Amino acid sequence: MSLAETAASVSGAFDSIPIIDVGHASTLDERIALAQQIRDACMNVGFFYIRNHGIPQETIDKAVSAMKGFFSLPLETKMKLYHREVGNFRGYEPVLDSNADPANRGDLHEGFEIGWEELVLKENDEKRANAGAMAGTNVWPSEPAEFRETCLNYYHAAIGVGKVLFRLFALALDLPETYFDDKTRNSAAAMRFLHYPPQTGPEDDGIVGIGAHSDFECFTILWQEPDIQALQLLNSEKKWVAAPAIPGTLVVNIGDQLARWTNDVFRSTVHRAINRTGVHRYSIPLFFGTDYLVQVEPMPSCVSPERPPKYEPVAAGDYVRQRLQDVYYRNTTSPPTGN
Repeated sequence: MSLAETAASVSGAFDSIPIIDVGHASTLDERIALAQQIRDACMNVGFFYIRNHGIPQETIDKAVSAMKGFFSLPLETKMKLYHREVGNFRGYEPVLDSNADPANRGDLHEGFEIGWEELVLKENDEKRANAGAMAGTNVWPSEPAEFRETCLNYYHAAIGVGKVLFRLFALALDLPETYFDDKTRNSAAAMRFLHYPPQTGPEDDGIVGIGAHSDFECFTILWQEPDIQALQLLNSEKKWVAAPAIPGTLVVNIGDQLARWTNDVFRSTVHRAINRTGVHRYSIPLFFGTDYLVQVEPMPSCVSPERPPKYEPVAAGDYVRQRLQDVYYRNTTSPPTGN
C-alpha cells in the first residue's frame, strides 16, 4: 500500500502522543524499525516524544539556567537586543510582541532567537553565507556571561539530533536515508528560548501563552520544563489533547514544510501553549528546515489520483519568511530588515 493510500485511512482522532526510544539506531534494521514508529506517529498525530536522544542533561541544564538568568534582567536591558531593530528575527522578543493566532490579541511570552553560529567563529561561514534572505548575525547579551557558550552548546547538540531525525524521516517515507542530505547542507535552524509568565486573565480575553498555530519549518525539536503543563494539540475531532512535559524526553512535531512535501501524509498539527499553572514556564524549540532555495512540492509517493497535489511548489526560505512576517508584522507597516 502506498503512502497516499495509507494516509486515506488515518483519522487523526488521537488522544495521546507516542514515545519513541531513538537510542538504538546503529544498524539499518534498527533505523528501519524506528522509521516505522515515526511514520505511524507522523501520520496519526504529527507529534511524538523521543527518549535516549543523546543530549547530555548537563548541556540542557546549563542552557536553561542561562536562559532564566537572561529573562530575569530588567526589560530595558533586554530591549537593547530587540529583534525588530536587530533584523531577521534575531534577538529579543518582549511579551505580547507576537500573535500566532489572528483571532487572539497577543502571545503571553517573551523570547530570544538565535540562528546558526559556530562556537568558535569562522571568518567565512558558508552555512550563514548561504542562508538566503533569512541570513543574519546573532546578537548576544553581555550577561549572563555564559549565555552565548551554553546556548550554542545546546543548539549544536539539538542540530545533531535533527540530522539523525532527517534520515529517519527519509526512511519513514520509503526514501534513501540520504535523501535530505543535499537539501540540508545550510539548512535553516532557528532556536528560540521562551519564557511563559503565569496566565491570570480571563479565559476569553484573547491572550494566551502562544495561540493556536502550526510550525513553519520541516520539524521542531522541543525541550519543555518538566512538571509544568501548557502544551496542547488539536486533534481531528477539534479536541485539545495535553502534551505533558516528560522528564528525559524531547518533543518532535512535524511542521508545514514537511507536511507540504508529503502532501499532508505527515500531519502538521495545530497546537498552543496555555500556562495556567501559577508558575513561570520555560521551553526551547529548535525549528529545523531545509536550505533556503530548496523547492518544496508534494513527493510522487504521496500523490495519487485520489490524493492529487494540494500545494504549489515554493522555495523553502520564502515560505518561512512570509509566515514569520505574518506573525510579527501582521498589523504593522515596518518590514523586517537584515544585517
